[in-house]
Amino acid sequence: MPNCSNMSAISTYRTVDDEWPYETNKKIALAAEDAGFDLLFPVSRWRGFGGETDYLGTSLETMTWASALLAVTSRIKVFSTVHVPVFNPVVVAKMGATLDHISGGRWGVNLVSGWSEKEFGMMGIKLLPHEERYKRTEAFIKILIGLWSETPGTFQHDSPWYQVKDGYSLPQPSNLPPIANAGTSEDAKQMTSSLCDWAFISTPTIEATAGIVSDITQRASHAGRTVSCAAFPFVLWRDSEDEAQSELAKIIQHKDEVAAQNWLDGLAIGSGSFDQFTLDMMTVGAGAVHVIGTAEQVAIKIKEMHDGGLNGILMVFQAYLNDTIRFKKDIMPILYEMGVITGFKKN
Repeated sequence: MPNCSNMSAISTYRTVDDEWPYETNKKIALAAEDAGFDLLFPVSRWRGFGGETDYLGTSLETMTWASALLAVTSRIKVFSTVHVPVFNPVVVAKMGATLDHISGGRWGVNLVSGWSEKEFGMMGIKLLPHEERYKRTEAFIKILIGLWSETPGTFQHDSPWYQVKDGYSLPQPSNLPPIANAGTSEDAKQMTSSLCDWAFISTPTIEATAGIVSDITQRASHAGRTVSCAAFPFVLWRDSEDEAQSELAKIIQHKDEVAAQNWLDGLAIGSGSFDQFTLDMMTVGAGAVHVIGTAEQVAIKIKEMHDGGLNGILMVFQAYLNDTIRFKKDIMPILYEMGVITGFKKN
C-alpha cells in the first residue's frame, strides 16, 4: 500500500499524483476489497531518504492507518508494520488487540528489527549489533503472544531487553493475530521459522523463489511449525511487452540516484540483505522482483511464483488505485483460469 510518498519507485517519473494521502489509500483499500484481494500491507518509516524525491519522506503511521482502513472495510485483512526498537511490546499488544476487536479479527503485524541508523539516530535510539536485534525481536514476539493468550495477570517475562511482571492486557484477540517478518539474514530466517506465521521474502529472480521458500518451510518443519511465504513483486503490464519495458525504462531513466544510494547504503549496514541487487533494481519497487509484460505474461510469471511455493504476493504497483482496478479486470480472470486463485467473480 502507498502509505508513504513515492512508494512505487525511487524515481521522479510518475503517471499519477502521489498516492500517500489517506483518502487515496481508502479508495485503494475499497478497490482491493472489491477485487478480492486478501490483505493490505504498509511500509513504516520515520524519515525519508533524501534526494530530489525524499523517498518515503512523507508517511502515515501504520497502527493508526490500519485502524482507519479496518473501520471502512469489511473483509480484507490489514497489517501494521512495527519497528521493534521504537515500541514497547506491552503497548503493541494492547494496540493490536484493540485493532483485532475493531475489525473482528482482520489485523496482523509485520515486525521489523531495525536497520536504518539515521532514522533511529534521529530518536536517540542506538541499533543493536545485528545478531542481537533478532534476539530482541524474539523476546518481543513472545511477549505479544503471552499477553494475547495467557490468563491476564499471570504472564511473566525477563530478558536483557524487556521485563514484564504479572502481565495483564484485556481485551485479548479472538484468535492470535498473524505475525510476519521480512528479514533475509540467517538470524531473521531462523526467527521467522520458529515464531512467525508469515515470511515476507525478497527474491532476486522469479526462478529463485522456490529455493528461498523451501529454506523457510524446511526450517519451520524442523521446529514443528508451518510458515506461509509471500514475495513482493513490482507488477507492471501494458498491451504489449515492448510498451511495458518502455515504461520500466522511463522509471529507471528518471531514478533519484541520491535517494536510491541512500536506501541501498542503509540496507547494507550489517543486515546481509539485498547485496546482489543493482541500483537500477532498487529504483523500481525498492528491490522488488520485476513482473513485467502483457497481462498474460504477468499472469504466467505470477503462476511460476505460485508454483514455487508462495502462499501470496504483496504487489507493488506503479499507480495503485488504477492498477488495482486494472488487475481485477485484466489479470485475475487469467489467474483464475490457471487455478492460481479461487472464488473470483468478474462482477
